[in-house]
Amino acid sequence: MALKPEQKKKLKVLIFTTPTCPHCRAAKKYLRQRGIPFKDIDVSRDHHAARDMVRRSGQSGVPVIDINGHIVVGFNRPKIDKLLGLR
Repeated sequence: MALKPEQKKKLKVLIFTTPTCPHCRAAKKYLRQRGIPFKDIDVSRDHHAARDMVRRSGQSGVPVIDINGHIVVGFNRPKIDKLLGLR
C-alpha cells in the first residue's frame, strides 16, 4: 500500500550511507520504489554527519535510517515499513 501525498509531506527521512555499502544501496532503492522522499547523507565525505549519525544511533555502521526521529540501524524492511505506515 502506497502513502498518500499528504502522508509523504509529513515524513522526514534521513539515510546515512557510504558509496560502497550494498545494504545502503538496497535501502535507497527500496525507498525510491515506494515513492518515499529521503535525504541521503554520505558519511564517508561528511565527518560532521558521521558524528551526528553515531550520536543518533550509537552505531558507526551504515545504513542508519532516521524516520521522523525513529532510528533504524541496517536495512530492516519490517521496521522501516512499520515506521512509514506501509504494509
